[in-house]
Amino acid sequence: MSKPKNDILTILGVSINPGESKEVNFDVANLHTSSPVNVPVIIERSKKPGPTVLFTAGIHGDEVNGVEIVRQIIAKGINKPKCGTTICMPVINIFGFINLKREFPDGRDLNRVFPGSSNGSLASRVAYKLIREIVPHVDYIMDFHTGGSGRFNAPQVRIIREDKTLNNLANVFGAPFVLYSKNLNKSFRNTCYKLQKPMLLFEGGKSFHIDSIVTNSGVNGAKRVLKHLDMLNSKFKTTSPKKACAFITESKWQRANFSGMFKASIKISSKVLKGDIIGNITDPYGKFNHFVKAQNSGYIINVNESPIVYQGDALFHITSKLKS
Repeated sequence: MSKPKNDILTILGVSINPGESKEVNFDVANLHTSSPVNVPVIIERSKKPGPTVLFTAGIHGDEVNGVEIVRQIIAKGINKPKCGTTICMPVINIFGFINLKREFPDGRDLNRVFPGSSNGSLASRVAYKLIREIVPHVDYIMDFHTGGSGRFNAPQVRIIREDKTLNNLANVFGAPFVLYSKNLNKSFRNTCYKLQKPMLLFEGGKSFHIDSIVTNSGVNGAKRVLKHLDMLNSKFKTTSPKKACAFITESKWQRANFSGMFKASIKISSKVLKGDIIGNITDPYGKFNHFVKAQNSGYIINVNESPIVYQGDALFHITSKLKS
């Protein structure tokens, strides 16, 4: 448990009193040029006690849509709480962000090395510092991600099914979809779960891309959770989602039966029926045209937007069973 929120909060060697705003530096290592790398951590405290919420993004350096969501939360002042404390870390993997790479310069995926080590790889050291210096102070976490490898994710929250607190928070967040998925070993989410720190993992959009619909879904979800915790400043209004969240218990990847040039003909988040034409694969010479048909009925929660695919590549992620 974190300490009472009316006490002085000390993070990364900096003390923040109730009612104060501070930016502290989450530095781990310099660039290879010896240039320092500043990773700002933006902390906003209300004079009134309350929960502490951590907003994170950029665990993968190519997932800029998540970075944009946290940026907007800061720029619009949503992170200035009515009570309690907010901590914003828009870009955790600053090394990947600088190099436009998903991984760290050492080739490691930060989301596969938690809880990290003080004398391990660069990625492992960043994970260790995050878990040791930031996470112990927080009560709730919202971590923002995007799809990778040219695959576009519908706005969705990922949680484990058996946790009632997470189910409630996911419903409050109000993304179009909530996908039940297991906590991956050595992931940020799994480590926080073991530390009993409730985390909502948001996925939406694709790498190297900013999508306004996805961004709005993430920002509005964050506002709803803050309001639920009685932390949202009264100048901000929240609206209920247009549709109730679809809680997904099972889903399937539909893969390409042929290699070629691919184009989807169905929009993300659409509901399809088994046998519906949802895309086509052609060859560069105009001799071949294969229509991709939905192998089962459900919602399209991920679309491959790569124009070139190979046999076996994932084309669509389609829900197969929803929570009743």
